Amino acid sequence: MVSFRMLCAMVAVLAMPAAAQAQDGFPFGAEMTLEAVPQPGSKRIPNIEIGDNGEVVLELWCKGGKGQFSVAGNTVIFVPGPIQDRSCPPARAQADDDLVAALSAVETWKRQGEVLTLIGPKSLRFRTTGN
Repeated sequence: MVSFRMLCAMVAVLAMPAAAQAQDGFPFGAEMTLEAVPQPGSKRIPNIEIGDNGEVVLELWCKGGKGQFSVAGNTVIFVPGPIQDRSCPPARAQADDDLVAALSAVETWKRQGEVLTLIGPKSLRFRTTGN
């Protein structure tokens, strides 16, 4: 007869690969911050909020907007939606445009724990925002 303790241990072992895979899967339903230093004269760092279906709310250096991630395996496509101008200084506006272009050019992704790396001509690293 299998003891209760052994049964619990077997269930835990069987659940481990699924839990590890979920932790390293694409971070749907997460808010993430770009690994970057703030622009001169600002404390703001871009972040993305990824919905359960891949919809994205962007808060950039100055501008903000929406977009959509589509994910299949390790392939990812980002399609930007409307971006609000918000009367940004030219340097921040250009940094925002460059970041949206870099997001639009990503092709693959990988995740290690709380870090999502979007890989394209320019790799972007985002870290899960702790709540």
